[in-house]
Amino acid sequence: MSFSSDIKEELARVPPICSHCERATLSALIRIEGTLLLQGSGRMHLEVDTDTPQAARLMVKLLHEQYDLKTDLTMRRSVLHKTPNYLVDVPMQPGLEEALRDLGVLDDSGIVRGVAPHLVEKRCCATAYLRGAFLGCGFVSNPKGDFHFEMPIESEAQAADIVALMEDAGVAAKTMRRRSSSIVYLKSGSAISAFLAYTGAHNCALAMENERVIKSVRNDVNRRVNFELANQHKTTEASVEQIMAIHRVIEHYGLESLSPALQEFIRLRVQHPEATLRELGEAADPPLSKGAIYHRVLRIEELDAKIPRT
Repeated sequence: MSFSSDIKEELARVPPICSHCERATLSALIRIEGTLLLQGSGRMHLEVDTDTPQAARLMVKLLHEQYDLKTDLTMRRSVLHKTPNYLVDVPMQPGLEEALRDLGVLDDSGIVRGVAPHLVEKRCCATAYLRGAFLGCGFVSNPKGDFHFEMPIESEAQAADIVALMEDAGVAAKTMRRRSSSIVYLKSGSAISAFLAYTGAHNCALAMENERVIKSVRNDVNRRVNFELANQHKTTEASVEQIMAIHRVIEHYGLESLSPALQEFIRLRVQHPEATLRELGEAADPPLSKGAIYHRVLRIEELDAKIPRT
């Protein structure tokens, strides 16, 4: 299964905190995945189309338990994508319109655009609504790769209200427009983990955190290795330049004409061509500071600069 499926499997099993939480979850599922079909004279029936078996099972369960509504569940297989699809059909029946009003899908003016306030008055119900929204359309990429979270929602007003609910939970989400949907998205691994933990997917949140730690350690090691390689490269380049300058100085001036300090530096550099200046100083007898070695490098470079170039 995908990581998103693991999350939905865990979220579908989260028990309600209060008697209204399941209403909030069901409302989010219907608002995001459902289609209300009007047949004239106030007749209507509801179809909810989802690719998520957990969402389909939960909708059927809640429609029966909360509103005693009859449903038909059909599993279909997409010819194009070779994946199963689930259609929950709620035919016209007594109590359907009243249930849709209670679920914040309908009001006196028609279809409700945003999230009905009465559904999310309590914090636990707001959490349940977010849980239902993710069950309906949420996606989280495999945390072994790049961190990415999104929920495509057709209604801009509903997307804005969902972002507000996430912000109330301390999760800063953003929206963007993609074709006919508003995409609620998160890019930060910490924000995704926080959302999963907040909505009740604690095992998946822990898996995210484990991957975040592994990535952090791996990135830190890579940074350190790159830093060391860069330093080693610089040291090697400097050493090569110093040895070339030493050859020119000896060839032009003669080793015996140089001071004992420069002769000692030349001996150390030739014996330890890959050493840093600090390491050369430690190899001297008696040991010398990095500054003292650097002063001798400058003296060699000065002598080299005075040599006529042909």
